[in-house]
Order: sequence, then C-alpha cells, then structure tokens
Amino acid sequence: MNDSNSVPLASFPNASAAESDFLSNLVGVGTEDFEGFATGTSGPLDLTFPGSNITATLSGGGGEIDSAPVGSTSEGRYGTSGTNFWEVTPGGTNNFQVDFDTAVGAFGFFVIDIGDFGGQLAVELSHGTMETFTVPNTVGSSGSTDGSVFFFGIVAEDHSETFMSIDFLTTTGQGDIVAFDDFTVGDIEKTPEPALVLGLLVFGAVGAGSMLKRK
Repeated sequence: MNDSNSVPLASFPNASAAESDFLSNLVGVGTEDFEGFATGTSGPLDLTFPGSNITATLSGGGGEIDSAPVGSTSEGRYGTSGTNFWEVTPGGTNNFQVDFDTAVGAFGFFVIDIGDFGGQLAVELSHGTMETFTVPNTVGSSGSTDGSVFFFGIVAEDHSETFMSIDFLTTTGQGDIVAFDDFTVGDIEKTPEPALVLGLLVFGAVGAGSMLKRK
C-alpha cells in the first residue's frame, strides 16, 4: 500500500511479481496501456493489445480516460505505465465490461487506488457459464490505502475455459474512485505448472502485500 494521494509508488514489487507469475504461463501476450486515447475520452473504447491479434470493446461504466504526469497522481490515481489510465467511479450503474473479438485464455490488469474509501471489486467471466471472482483488495476507509497498486490476473486451464467477456463489478464504499491500467491478454499454449492445473488460475498482489495465488 502507499497511503498517499499525491505521490505515486516508485515501484510495486509484489504486484509486479504477480504480473510476472501471470505472464509466465502465457504466449502471444498483448497489453492495452491506454496511451493512445485522449484525456477525457469516455466509452465505448476500441481496445488493441499490441503483441497479440486480439481486439476488444470496453463499454458501460460511465468512466473516462484520465492522466497524471510521471511522479504525480490524480487524487491518488496514476498509470502503472505511461501517464494514462481508465478511471471509474464505482457503483452498480458504473460497472463496465470488456468484450473480446475472439475467445481469450488469460486476462490481467492493474487497479490503482482501490479500497481507500471502502470500495470492493469483483470480476465476472463468461465461458459457457458465468463465474465470479472477488478481487482480494484491501478494503480501507477515509483514504487509508491511497495510491495502492494491485495486480489481478486469470488464466484458463485449457481451451474449454477460454472466455469472450469480462465484467468489472464495483461497489461504492464511501465514494471510492478507481484507476485501471495495462489490460493484458494472452494465449495458453504453454501449459501451467502441474501443481497449478486445477481450473482457472487467479494471480493477485497488492503493492506492499504478499502475493496471493488461488485456484
């Protein structure tokens, strides 16, 4: 965690380690970093993932592209790469979704400044059935986790679990505004380690917490 709404984390080793663990299971990785959008752009957004052949549409949520110069924040929110990020005021009417043009085997993202005013995040996948994962971000209050960085990623065990969309389900807490950055997709041609092949794999870590790996 960071506990600052004006100074970004210089690094977030545990969240970065979770991202590396996530990427180690994949090939054909591509990342949308939102740098190609103008500040203030609202959805729907046409997402590209350079490095892959996948495209997607981000819709709903009432969010918009925001920006913070390197070394500063927008009230605790900032990009994990570059200066741009997707910013959302949480709540049921502000839930948003990403629809892919083809089924994907893995999706990961960074979420910044989550939980400092009580917000909680969950994601719901569509892969034949609907499956919901609660993102285990720290739920604080009154700015207690300002500027924190969390990485969350999901990897399918095999092609029967690939998915076409992911919904971001948010709660308001005390008015928690949240930033998202570096949406990453990948293929699952590389088999995960045998000890981990037990269904959808979930990788997550907060900026200053321990890495969590759940099945």
